[in-house]
Amino acid sequence: MKPEIQRELIPRDDTLRLIGALKAMMAKFSDNSEQWKLLDERGHVPDEPSFAELFQHATGAQDLSRDVLRLTAEFAASPHSTNRAGRATLAHLATASTMSAHATSHFADTAETALGLPRSSSPTAQHYPKNRMVIDHATARAYLRRTSEALREAIKELDTHLDFHRFFRAPSHHERPVPPPPKPAGRRR
Repeated sequence: MKPEIQRELIPRDDTLRLIGALKAMMAKFSDNSEQWKLLDERGHVPDEPSFAELFQHATGAQDLSRDVLRLTAEFAASPHSTNRAGRATLAHLATASTMSAHATSHFADTAETALGLPRSSSPTAQHYPKNRMVIDHATARAYLRRTSEALREAIKELDTHLDFHRFFRAPSHHERPVPPPPKPAGRRR
C-alpha cells in the first residue's frame, strides 16, 4: 500500500471501537433528553419543583459532558485526527463537546432557579422564575439532542471511512510497514 494512502486510513479496529463508543454516548444523550423532564403531566411546572431532581439532571449532564470531552481529547491526541476523516470526525466531536457543556450549565441554572423560588409569594411573583426554569430546562434538553446529533454525524463520517477500507487493506497496530527490498549491489569488475 502506498504510504500516503496508509496515512489516510484509520485502522479498521480503531474505527469500529470508536463507532461503538460514539453510538453508546449518542444513545445516552438522546435518552436523557427525553427522560429528564421538568413539567408535570398537565404541562405545568410543579408547585414545588424538586431542586434535588433538577440538580441531578445537571450532574448527569456533567458526567455525559465529561465523557464526550475525554473522548474528544483522546481522539485529538491520536495520530488519526490528522487525516481527512479524522479532522472531520474531530470537528463533530468538538461540536458535541461544546453542546454538552451548554446543556450542563442550563440544567444547573434550572435547579438554581427552583431553589430560589419564593415559597410564600403569590403565583404572580413565581410566574417569571417558573418561565425562566421552563426555558432553561428546554434549552438544556435541546443541547442534549444537538450533542446526540453531532455524535451521529461523527459516526456517519467514520462509517464512510470504513467504506474506504474496502478498497485498501488497512494496516493493523501490529504490522510494520514492509521496507522496500534492498537495491542490488553493483557489479564488480
